[in-house]
Amino acid sequence: MNTRRVSRDGTALLRRLREPAPPRPEQCAFCGRDLAAGHRHLVDVEDRSLACACTACGLLFQQPGAAGGRYRSVPDRCLVDPDGAVDERAWSVLGIPVGTAFLFRDAVLDRVLAFYPGPAGATESEVDEEAWERAFGGSRLAAALEPDVEALLLRRTDRRVECFLVPIDLCYELVGRLRRCWHGFDGGAEVRAELDAFFERLAARARPLPAAVTA
Repeated sequence: MNTRRVSRDGTALLRRLREPAPPRPEQCAFCGRDLAAGHRHLVDVEDRSLACACTACGLLFQQPGAAGGRYRSVPDRCLVDPDGAVDERAWSVLGIPVGTAFLFRDAVLDRVLAFYPGPAGATESEVDEEAWERAFGGSRLAAALEPDVEALLLRRTDRRVECFLVPIDLCYELVGRLRRCWHGFDGGAEVRAELDAFFERLAARARPLPAAVTA
C-alpha cells in the first residue's frame, strides 16, 4: 500500500469536508424549478407570505382568477414623489416609535399595517384609518399603492423623512439584512451603515411618480 498517497488523499478529503457546501439555489414554490438570483415573488394574500416563482409560474398566476386570487405578483417598480415630502407631523400622527418602517394595505383585512424592523424580524401594528388619512390623505404615492404587494418605506433621519413606494419583497429583504447585523438596543453602527447603503441604492433605483397619478 502506498501510505503517502493515502495520506495525501485523506488530507484532501478532510479539507473538502471542512469547506462549506455551496448554497443550493432557491426553487420555484409551484414547480420546483431552480431559480436564479433576482427571480420574481408572489404574495400569498391569505397567509401574508412570499413565494418564490419562476417566470412561467409567475405569468400563470397573473391570469384573472388563477388559484382563486390567492396569489398576487409583486411588481418591480420603485417610485418617489419629489413634490410630496413626508414631514415630522405625519410621523407623529402615525405614532411610529422607530426610525424605519414600512406600511401597506392588507386587502383581506382591509387595514393598513405598519412593520418596524428589529433584531427579531419585523414588529407589526395596525394603523388607525383616521391617522392614515391625516398622514397620507393627500399623498400621490399612497394613492398609487397596490394592496398586499407594495409598501411605503419610510426612514427618518436628523435631516428629513424619506418615503418610497417599493415592492413588498424589498421591505422583507431589508428586514433580513438588519436582523443579521443587529447589535444592542438600536442596532449599532453596522445597522446604521446597512441602512445608509440600502437607501442610497434605493434612491438611485427609484423613478419619479408619473404626473398622471392623482391623490
